[in-house]
Amino acid sequence: MKNIYLLGATGSIGTQTIEIIEENPEELNLVAISGYNHLDKLIEIASRFSLQMIAVKNESDASVLKEVFPNVTIVEGDEGLVKLSTLNPDDENGILINALVGMVGLKPTIEAIKIDRNILLANKETLVVGGHLINELLEEHHVNLYPLDSEHNAIWQAINGEDKKTIKKLIITASGGAFRDKTREELKNVTLEDALNHPNWKMGNKITIDSATMMNKGFELIEAAYLFDIDIDKIQPIIHRESIIHSMVEFIDNSIIAQLSTHDMHLPISYALFYPKRKENLVEPLDFFKLSQLHFEPINYERYPLLKLAIECFKIGGSKRVALNAANEAAVSLFIKKKISFLQIETIVINTVLKHRIIPNPSLEEIIEIDKEIKAQIYKEYEK
Repeated sequence: MKNIYLLGATGSIGTQTIEIIEENPEELNLVAISGYNHLDKLIEIASRFSLQMIAVKNESDASVLKEVFPNVTIVEGDEGLVKLSTLNPDDENGILINALVGMVGLKPTIEAIKIDRNILLANKETLVVGGHLINELLEEHHVNLYPLDSEHNAIWQAINGEDKKTIKKLIITASGGAFRDKTREELKNVTLEDALNHPNWKMGNKITIDSATMMNKGFELIEAAYLFDIDIDKIQPIIHRESIIHSMVEFIDNSIIAQLSTHDMHLPISYALFYPKRKENLVEPLDFFKLSQLHFEPINYERYPLLKLAIECFKIGGSKRVALNAANEAAVSLFIKKKISFLQIETIVINTVLKHRIIPNPSLEEIIEIDKEIKAQIYKEYEK
């Protein structure tokens, strides 16, 4: 029996994870959950399980839950996430699933690794801003970190059993997002509703906006560099409109292994949860006769400046990636609140990164402080 500690239970990944847990009660046990923005949904989920702990955003939500679930430990705020991720430190069957959105996911991941807890990671920002810290800790504590993102999960499947030295290149596919057929001029007038209309995937608001700017793909390149210990110049993003091929691996003999499936996150989540076993009939099978054609296009980096910037920030190193992420989180939040236009996301992020003074090898405390300062500055200027 695997004991699951789930951060981000009410989001898209969290919801699908819970569905898999409910379908496999003899193998998976949900111990604790967190949820920040959907209290009613959190209560509904908690009522279906015998939980030890629930983490919420603030004292007000905590008060409500304490009344509804008097026998469950209720914690709050960022420290509550850390308490949840380190609950039952001697639990040898414990797995932390980090499905949080944003930099808030970094510290719980770090603290879970310190108690030798295996990680299933969907929180991109953990590796984007703290990949150097995470990889050191993984090596020190001999902990496994498995990716839930469909692209990285696909690479993991493709290289399983292969000699790392034989990998020539990783190819990560991108749908192109909601605005893949719009010109830069047309982007001046797009709305929030337009941006949230992803052509293939049903995801949370933040990641859907990041997909439209292609910042999401920039983050995924950085993640892949850390996850698979590979030079970022050997990771190629390409446009693949159908989102059927999730990633490919090219080897030194020029053969390529690709992972294909319908766009359904149940598959990568389940692969990570039950690894090395596979579950039967998780998603609809592919019908190659209905697929007809698969399309691939090179990425125009001038069209997607944030993707280009993400690669540059990784190569520069240090705290540039922290500034990149903080500015992006703030700008996307402002766009979702309809405080800025879509193209202003790019302007804010680019200007912030250009002005940022690099700290070569930032500690966790320095990362948190940089993140806080940059977001405060951006909100002060635009949230009027």
